[in-house]
Amino acid sequence: MAVIHHTTMSPGKLELLAAWLPTRPWYVASGRGPELSKAGGFRLDDPDGEVGLEFMVVTDTSGEEPVSYHVPLSYRGAPLDGADHALVGTSEHGVLGKRWIYDGAHDPVLVAQLLALLQGRAAAQAQSVSDAPDPSVAGHFTGAGFSTEVASVAVTDGRHGTAIVVETVAGSEPGRTLALRVTRVLPSPEAGAAGSDPTGPLGHVTAGWRLPDGGEGRAPFVLVGDAPH
Repeated sequence: MAVIHHTTMSPGKLELLAAWLPTRPWYVASGRGPELSKAGGFRLDDPDGEVGLEFMVVTDTSGEEPVSYHVPLSYRGAPLDGADHALVGTSEHGVLGKRWIYDGAHDPVLVAQLLALLQGRAAAQAQSVSDAPDPSVAGHFTGAGFSTEVASVAVTDGRHGTAIVVETVAGSEPGRTLALRVTRVLPSPEAGAAGSDPTGPLGHVTAGWRLPDGGEGRAPFVLVGDAPH
């Protein structure tokens, strides 16, 4: 189980994201700099205990209407080879020292654990409490199990979210090539969950977040299908 260190980060996550989010094609520009607050999320454990894995929700209130974003992040103690383009920034952690923070869609460790969550082989963990499962996060996959050892990850950002084509390594279990669609802009309270197919062709990960009015939103954070041939 991951240990959550209640300490400082400089710069903080929200500060880093305020600079990074406007560079994304799915960001909803307000004409002003983002005004971010943390609105929820969950964590997954790296089996090797090396990489921090967080699925974070932040809400931007800089525009006329608040917009909530789903941002998977990975936290590493050294740079991830070949992933300079996916670096959100670096931060000095009060306990762990310098951390390299990446858009988790590009990190094979995060993707592997996401595949494990879909198959019920990993459990979502509370975002801010050590050793505390979060049963509100639901993963579902239809069909036979497959290896979660990642061979390759290809990521495409677009106006409507992030597409990941992931190929897993065949071993004691079969390999598979899947298409993951990461929801980035979460549905507004008025839209409910109508902004996304609630199940996806093969599976989904669904989670909740806090709405600005104090209620709770809930929607698919990730949808899963077979990769196109």
